[in-house]
Amino acid sequence: MTVKIGFLSLAHMHAHSYARALQNRTDCSLVGVYDPDQKRGEAGAKGMNTTFYSDPLELLAQVDAVIICSENNRHREFTELAAEHGCHILCEKPIATTLEDGQAMIEACQKHNVKLQIAFPVRFATPVMRVKEMLDQGQIGDVLAITGTNHGQMPGGWFVDPVLAGGGAVMDHTVHVVDLIRWFLGKEFVSVYAEVDQMLWDVDIDDCGMLSMEMEGGIIVTQDPSWSRPRTNPTWGDVTLEITGTKGVIQLDAFAQNFMVYDDEKKKVSQRSFAEDMDSGLIDVFITMIKENREPSITGYDGLKALEVALAAYESARLKKPIPIN
Repeated sequence: MTVKIGFLSLAHMHAHSYARALQNRTDCSLVGVYDPDQKRGEAGAKGMNTTFYSDPLELLAQVDAVIICSENNRHREFTELAAEHGCHILCEKPIATTLEDGQAMIEACQKHNVKLQIAFPVRFATPVMRVKEMLDQGQIGDVLAITGTNHGQMPGGWFVDPVLAGGGAVMDHTVHVVDLIRWFLGKEFVSVYAEVDQMLWDVDIDDCGMLSMEMEGGIIVTQDPSWSRPRTNPTWGDVTLEITGTKGVIQLDAFAQNFMVYDDEKKKVSQRSFAEDMDSGLIDVFITMIKENREPSITGYDGLKALEVALAAYESARLKKPIPIN
């Protein structure tokens, strides 16, 4: 079985990495790209060596599944459109900009009997998968507390538009770490206290924050999501966790497997990963899900719960008090 895939929008930079992962496989084909921004869509399709479609319905009629890499506030629109045409969906994170939109996406996929997977590729980083195994084996006993970071460079573009993105650094980076922790522990977050601000860049959206959270069982979690990495930083950012248990501590750096590249021609120092490509891991499970009729490994509900924490953080910062999560 060859799975036929299309892209709905290339607004998110991960689209090109996902396309490379698709093209490295022999059991799927990239049929084409639709993007409401014709210039962006045509350029992207050319770079991916595929076809640009000016009409999304024409593309949807030819594919089994789509990857949605649009601006965050258009995830619902594209998900409902794809579901109505019987296409399975891999949707970039966050699932949406509101809980109402996220829930509507889940219900649309259920109504039309299509599968919805959310793009949390950090789950497929090699160190992250190893930590999951260690926790499942109980190697550090009962988890008591976790402290995490997801620092990055300020992405610019639509990411700093409050309407299109739905939030800044806290939205962009909280959902990754929250998803990892929920996946690691199988527990939910029950409250959030957050401070959110714009301090680092000349943008009209939050670029830093600090979250203090409680999970079921009294586990305490702190998270630093920020766009705090300078333009000259050798890599875009990090995902780190320190997990304290009753029998030990695990320190995780999801992107530590790298070497430094000094490029005199470009006058740039950069980090280059030698780990397995986590975007390829995400695509692998998506294609396998379709071929073998499996349930998504990262569900719409997972996306909704991660969004719930991020939105509660913004509400906490606005009201200056902890916000309970149902």
